[in-house]
Amino acid sequence: MAELMTKTPGATLSRCRKPVAGPRGHFLLGSAPAMQHDRLGFLLRLTQDYGDVVHVRFLFWPAYMVNSPDGVKHVLQENHRNYNKDLFTYTVFHPFVGKGLLTNDGQSWLHQRRLIQPTFHRKHLATFGTLMTGAAVAMLERWQGSAGHNEPLNVAVEMMRLTQGIVGQALFSVDLSKETDTIGQAITTLSELVSDYIYAPFPPLGVPTTRNRRMQSALRTLDRFVYSLITQRRQQLVDTETDDLLSLLLSARDEETGQGMNDKQLHDEVITLLVAGHETTANLLTWCWYLLSQHPHVERRLYAELNEVLGGELPALERLPELPYTRMVLEETLRLYPPAWVFSRKAIAEDEIGGYHIPANSMIWLSPYTTHRHPAFWEQPEVFDPERFTPERSAGRPHYAYFPFGGGPRQCIGNNFAMMEAQLILATVAQRYRLHLVPGHPVEPQALVTLRPRYGLQMTVHPI
Repeated sequence: MAELMTKTPGATLSRCRKPVAGPRGHFLLGSAPAMQHDRLGFLLRLTQDYGDVVHVRFLFWPAYMVNSPDGVKHVLQENHRNYNKDLFTYTVFHPFVGKGLLTNDGQSWLHQRRLIQPTFHRKHLATFGTLMTGAAVAMLERWQGSAGHNEPLNVAVEMMRLTQGIVGQALFSVDLSKETDTIGQAITTLSELVSDYIYAPFPPLGVPTTRNRRMQSALRTLDRFVYSLITQRRQQLVDTETDDLLSLLLSARDEETGQGMNDKQLHDEVITLLVAGHETTANLLTWCWYLLSQHPHVERRLYAELNEVLGGELPALERLPELPYTRMVLEETLRLYPPAWVFSRKAIAEDEIGGYHIPANSMIWLSPYTTHRHPAFWEQPEVFDPERFTPERSAGRPHYAYFPFGGGPRQCIGNNFAMMEAQLILATVAQRYRLHLVPGHPVEPQALVTLRPRYGLQMTVHPI
């Protein structure tokens, strides 16, 4: 698979190249200030004003926004070898997550992917399912004091706490309940500051500004926790064997050299999976509770399915196929509020997308948030309608009109884990409680590393 690192040319380029239109932007910084001010609105306006391939200058780099399903498919699947992650927007994450599965490329990434893949095999998911419902039940017991008394809960924080606990137990066999506030706050701080730094990368991280000091402090918090976890597990493996992901990584050996991972390599993988393994699912569930609270007819149908199929019993992995509407509610939530709201790639060699010339070394933007609202493929795209995902209405829709987990060889390795987790939690909670948005609480998407509600989500909990 060494060809992954080769600068392969794109498809045969046509002689007739359509000019790529786009905004002029700031004379020095291009469109970075406009995007920093309103990231989601800016991307939507690009596609509305200029079409499915748009030329943008982002700071010092030429960028192309690709919004059509065919264009997305070309970049992520058909010609994926011509597009890598050798970009500033990924290297800025190296101090945060190192060179883990999220940011790595080439042969090293392929080796990591093959190593981690078995953890997400279906036989492991069955064991994880029991863990997920158990964690959800424990959360519901904590909610009893607030239920029915109009005492608001920040559901965004509750979902983060729940999914962080699950990923800690499932992947690392460690109880993160005591670390939730510390680790969760460090992750939130880094998400905000790194997102800000992408659009204004000055002064450099080494300059002791207030922003950089806060970032370094949050990094130290995460590093201390992760390295402590690795040290403890190395010591435990002397006497006890476990079969979780961390033990798998510790015991892995290079096929040629026989060497295992050093602590820095382990750190990068653990922190990537710790962050990516809980924040995206927590945001999906948070947005789901919000949408259900705003659409009583969808909420009623969801409750009716859960009552008919489960009758008050806890959901289990083998029962999930019997809950198609529950899954459609989550799929429609992912359409409107995809946690991974934008992906970026670099064109290694020149290419052509939709008849437009893409120069070598260009930055490519793919946004599920905008493609999921493409009026050619989604009728009334801003309306919350889970039945879009029935087999009848999905038939004929291009595959890459919907790509909340990316696509191609680099599709999110934990997509099945995340969907199973979200469906089990939704089914467990919705059988016991209805969640109502606190009147007057502002709800606004905040596009950081993931898409989250800017002001949290204050809701009251009511027994069914």
